Amino acid sequence: MMNKELFTLAEKIKLLREQRHLTQAELARIMKLTRSSINSWEMGLSVPSTAMIVELAKEFCVSTDYLLGLEENASINVSGLSEKEVAVLCDLVSCFKNKGI
Repeated sequence: MMNKELFTLAEKIKLLREQRHLTQAELARIMKLTRSSINSWEMGLSVPSTAMIVELAKEFCVSTDYLLGLEENASINVSGLSEKEVAVLCDLVSCFKNKGI
């Protein structure tokens, strides 16, 4: 698997969608677009508008900078989680980093 920072915007959209177990049609409904729009983004045939990049970032809980490749670290919005839940997430991240995933 290639390094995440090398992923294109198209690849990141597809990866994030698949990680959420969404079909293109389901993401299209969420974004109030057509499935062909999502497919076109994922194929690299077109690029989401600035407004759609912001909406994608909100939907996938990542920064626009991450989607656009300006930063290599994705962030997770932990608002609303307890300190214990945040600690569990941090432990999971550490576990994955240590395994090289």
